[in-house]
Amino acid sequence: MTTKQSIREAFAEASSFLAAHEVMEPQRNAQLLLEHVLGLSGAAYYMALPDPFPDERQKAWEEVISRKAAGEPAQYIIGEQEFYGIPFQVTPAVLIPRPETELLVEAVLQQASRLWPQGASATERAASAAEHEPPQGQGAGRVPGPADAELPDREAARPAAQGRAAAAPGGAAGTADGLRPLVAADIGTGSGAIAVTLALHAPRWRVYASDISADALRVAARNAEANGAQVTFEEGNLLEPFAGRRVDILVSNPPYIPAADIPGLQPEVRDHEPRTALDGGADGLAPYRIMMQQLPLLQEPPRLIGFELGIGQAGEVADLLRQAGHWDEIMIIPDLAGIDRHVLGVRR
Repeated sequence: MTTKQSIREAFAEASSFLAAHEVMEPQRNAQLLLEHVLGLSGAAYYMALPDPFPDERQKAWEEVISRKAAGEPAQYIIGEQEFYGIPFQVTPAVLIPRPETELLVEAVLQQASRLWPQGASATERAASAAEHEPPQGQGAGRVPGPADAELPDREAARPAAQGRAAAAPGGAAGTADGLRPLVAADIGTGSGAIAVTLALHAPRWRVYASDISADALRVAARNAEANGAQVTFEEGNLLEPFAGRRVDILVSNPPYIPAADIPGLQPEVRDHEPRTALDGGADGLAPYRIMMQQLPLLQEPPRLIGFELGIGQAGEVADLLRQAGHWDEIMIIPDLAGIDRHVLGVRR
């Protein structure tokens, strides 16, 4: 690449280079990386296209294009992915959030509004203000430590999240019975995308998130703090961190790819995203079975449960929920491509 070309010419050259290396959506990836390197977006990017490519950014530009041509996801190169209109830091320790998972969040918020249509009144909120003050050391995105053992209740109350997201459809009622906040748990949180989004859209909920990876939890905690979301993170396998505790809403986008299918995935996914976030066992359903087996660990089964799943798995996951016998209504929800992508269970 020369240093005298315009930004538009650099974009065209990079698009052709990526296409020659069989990168999917080469133009989109070239633009994402160019905006990142130049620090431009939107109208400012398009207005700058005729300008000479800045010499001081040439080395960085060549580096990111080379990384992309080698198969690294653009989101890891940039270090960020937007989810539900919220920016999330992503590293190779976490799965990159996908658009279809936004539909799971939306469905959970909508069903929660149906199940708990009453919101906390001003009187109730004032009466419980003291309860909602966090113990010393608690705050947005905090990962609990040994000191938590001193708390009488591991669901230690904390202030409502101060996020920039709008309220959930129908108000996303904040209380289960007018006396206590709803408790939501995101299982296998990864980047924290589901948990943080729920916390911002339903700020009166108490939102928890678990992951077996300490590295993933550190990324998730940074995302919660950066976005002003109140989420408590727990390290452990699926439901184990919530043993003996109440969970009203359980949400999970677990690993669901059959182990034998992983070698055939796109190289961007197979070679760069964490295998622990992909491998769902022999048939891809192991995490769902384990969570159903772990339900007795909770005080009682959640009234609302929502799972994301892979192509062709909806019927079997729905059957697992039916066999568990805890939910009156089982829903299968397609994604925008018409693929059955989510299963929800609701107990009236």
